[in-house]
This record gives sequence, C-alpha cells and structure tokens, in this order.
Amino acid sequence: MPTTETSLKIAVGERAVSAIHLRPEQPFATLVLAHGAGAGMDHPFLDGFSQAVAGLGVATVRFNFPYREAGRRFPDRPPVAVAAWRAVMEHVAAIVPDQPLWAGGKSFGGRMASMAVAEGMNAKGLVYLGYPLHPPGKPEKLRDEHLYGLTAPMLFLQGTRDTFATTELLERVVAAIGPTAALQWVEGGDHSFAIKGVKRTAAEAGASLAPAVAAFLR
Repeated sequence: MPTTETSLKIAVGERAVSAIHLRPEQPFATLVLAHGAGAGMDHPFLDGFSQAVAGLGVATVRFNFPYREAGRRFPDRPPVAVAAWRAVMEHVAAIVPDQPLWAGGKSFGGRMASMAVAEGMNAKGLVYLGYPLHPPGKPEKLRDEHLYGLTAPMLFLQGTRDTFATTELLERVVAAIGPTAALQWVEGGDHSFAIKGVKRTAAEAGASLAPAVAAFLR
C-alpha cells in the first residue's frame, strides 16, 4: 500500500514540536503516537510499527514531547505532557477531519495519552504499546487511578516479561476497567517487546504489534 510521509511542526504553547505523518493511500483510521521516556519519535520501534500499521490501512502521526524536542533527557511533568497531547490532537483533527482519531504510544507516551483523555481530550480510543503500570520492582506504586473513569475503547499490548506491569496486576486492572478494555499478551516479551531467544531488531519488534492494533481499530 503506497504511503506518504510528511514532516510537521506543531505549536505547543509558545514552542513547537516535530511530528511525522505517515499516511497510506486510503486509511480507515489515524493513530497519534507518543514515544517512551527514553527515546524520541524516530526510535526504530515506533518507525517499524508505523510502517507496518500503514500497510494495514492505519495512518499515524508520531511526535516528540517538548523535553525531547529541546534535547533534554528527563521527561516532562504530566501537565506539560498532557498539554502537548492536547495541542497535537487538535492539530491532527484539523488536518484529517474525515478520520476516526485514536491516541496511544509506547510506555510513558501511552500513559500520558490516557491522562489527557481522562482530563477531557477527545479520542476514539487508546492503544498502549507496553503500559507502565508501576515502576520495576515496585508493584505497590500503581499508576491506574485515572484509568477507571475512561469510557473509550482501550487496547493493552503487553509482554509477559515486562517488569513495568506484572501479569496478575495488569489483568486485575483491565478486568476492573470493564468491557471497554482489551488485553493481549506477547509471550516472552519484555518492556521493549524483545523476546528471549528470538533475534529481531527494534523495528521488527514494533512491526510485530501492527496486526493486533489494526484489528482492534477496525
């Protein structure tokens, strides 16, 4: 499926962040994607995922949070990240008014998307490519309170070896959210969806998640 890649600059307050719009010829949905805490929108994982999901009819817009745009390493505080999400979603809604607009991302990016929706940001639904339910080794510090008030459809894609979300806890959270939330496990996957004993690049790991996401968006 032929795709068009367009570089964007999106105003977030008084500054602007970079974004990439990857659009197949006839997309049935657009998914706005945010990166994880330790990497920007150009990370091979997100690029591989975006390329693969485009081949299945889903356009993507992936963007940098302000801290990444400024070359800083420490992630933005939630109010700043949520404000960035709002600005990006408003911009994308204006350029693709004919598309169902979903939000999601890798780890920190997906969590900030959920917080933005909890605070009123419009989105058809949410996709989490590894939700950081708790810090590694600290399952008592759950990041789940805002999830229970969300009514939009949600897909949790999670590796069974992900130290940011023990299986029992995540299953309990998803069950408590209710029928709008779906959970799909990647057997043997860690937080980066690397599978022990399986040699594949970060781009290939990202691409492997595309079929499940496309099916959910349909």
